[in-house]
Amino acid sequence: MTDISPAALRGAVDLSSLRNRPATPAAGAQSPASGAMDIVVDATDESFGQILELSRTVPVVVDLWAEWCGPCKQLSPIIEKVARELGGKVLLAKVDVDANPQLAQGFRAQSIPMVVALIAGQPVPMFTGAVPEQQVREVFAQLLQLAAQNGVTGSLDVGEPQQGEQTPEEPPMPPLHAEAFAAIENGDYAAAIVAYEKALAENPRDEDAIAGLGQVRLLDRVQNLDLQDARAAAAAGPLNIQAQFDVADLDLAGGHVEDAFGRLLDLFAQLSSDERTPVRERLLELFGLIGVSDPRVISARNRLSSLLF
Repeated sequence: MTDISPAALRGAVDLSSLRNRPATPAAGAQSPASGAMDIVVDATDESFGQILELSRTVPVVVDLWAEWCGPCKQLSPIIEKVARELGGKVLLAKVDVDANPQLAQGFRAQSIPMVVALIAGQPVPMFTGAVPEQQVREVFAQLLQLAAQNGVTGSLDVGEPQQGEQTPEEPPMPPLHAEAFAAIENGDYAAAIVAYEKALAENPRDEDAIAGLGQVRLLDRVQNLDLQDARAAAAAGPLNIQAQFDVADLDLAGGHVEDAFGRLLDLFAQLSSDERTPVRERLLELFGLIGVSDPRVISARNRLSSLLF
């Protein structure tokens, strides 16, 4: 069971720039005193001041995610399910790190999914990466105990469900996707890679498998990397391809997509033609991970094309 304590994030999170913003309402959120509100809200750089204020009344769970992140898509429904079952004892604030760079920087999200709680404005670590539902439930239980110890025992007025209203059930996960997710939960990225590769052998156009494979390969590469050591190695060897790959991977895992692309494109521009192939292949892999229609990918592809021709 994860042991959560505010001390664990001391110095690791800096939300000071977001504390004094005007209280722009978060999508779906209201003041607890103003009537019913949704338990799950979309939080932004602009609205996060209100989320911090709400955390003085009810514990807030912050889910940092991105559209391109396969494990995020697997973990987020579990978090939402557990949060809703608590019936207003917690608020779940979802943060798209790509659309909200100040929050991503404030939480220093080196990899996603990253889940952090707020109790009376203070950050509390929960977990990073995909975890099984039972662990999610255990950590939520610990969070409520910690909140009670700090006097944060309010609840949200979530209203009464309409007659006949039901939450639509999630469609079942394809077997190979489920196999990959189970492997990710166990930290066995190699097995997850094999499962996603099998899914793509069956259906090369399986976009979820493409995204999942790219994400789990990324997780496999960054799991044993230290950010400070990687940056030092990259600074010492500006033409060291592996060193630059490591920092680009860490940047991408932390949601700093443009930084990752820019680093590899700068490297590509400096290499001789016979050294460029692995960098081009890595860029194409990362483009596929983010999505070919993403504006950052389109911009990076254009620059890559200009360097090639």
